[in-house]
Amino acid sequence: MRRRADVLLCAALAGLGLAHALAASPPRQQFTVPAPGSYRLESIQPAADGAVLESDGTAGPLRRYTTGKVTLLSFIYTYCVDPVGCPLAFQTFSDLRTRLLAKPEMARRVRFVSLSFDPSNDTPTALRHYAGNLAAPGSPLRWHFLTTRSAAELRPIIDGFGQDVSVNVDAQGRPTRFYNHLLKVFLIDARGRVREIYTTAYLMPDVIFTDIQTLLMER
Repeated sequence: MRRRADVLLCAALAGLGLAHALAASPPRQQFTVPAPGSYRLESIQPAADGAVLESDGTAGPLRRYTTGKVTLLSFIYTYCVDPVGCPLAFQTFSDLRTRLLAKPEMARRVRFVSLSFDPSNDTPTALRHYAGNLAAPGSPLRWHFLTTRSAAELRPIIDGFGQDVSVNVDAQGRPTRFYNHLLKVFLIDARGRVREIYTTAYLMPDVIFTDIQTLLMER
C-alpha cells in the first residue's frame, strides 16, 4: 500500500501556491484523497503525557485522553484571533465533529482534545464557558477541553509533542497575553502513538476524516 503522504505531497504543494499565501487564508483542497485503508500512516512518536485538568476541574494524566480511542489533539488558547491559528483548528474540529456524529458507531471510537497554552487565563471555568455544549458528556463523540495547573506542568507536554510556542512581548519587553505558535494538529491512535501531524497546509477535513477512518480500519 502506498503511504498517503506519497500520494498527496506533490498535489498539495502545487494546489496551495506560494508559502506566504498559507499565512493569509486556509488551505484549499485541490486533489483527490486516497480511499480509506489504501495507505498506511506510520508511527511518528509516542504521545506526550503529563498532568492535566478537565473543564469540570477533574485532574488526571493526559494519557487518559490519548489512549483507547483515535484522538485528534490540538493546542489552543481561547482568545486567539489568528484566522489560521486556533480558530482554524476549531473550525476544522467542528466540521469533523458534524461528519462523525452522522456516523455514531464511528464517533464513539474517536475523541477530540483541545489543550490550552495558557493555564493562567484558560482555567477550567473559562474552558467550560468556551466549550459550551461541545463538551457534553453524553455525546457519542467526546470533545475534551483541557488545561494544566501551571506553565511548569504544561512545558513537558508541549516539549514532548514538539509544539513550539513563545509569548509576544510589548514595546517595553513585557509579556502579553498573546502567543506565537505554528498550528499543529496531532492524530493519535488508540495505543497512544502519534500517526500524523497536520499543519496549516494539510489541515483539510476530507484528509483528516479519511485518516481517521484508516486508523479505525487497523487491526
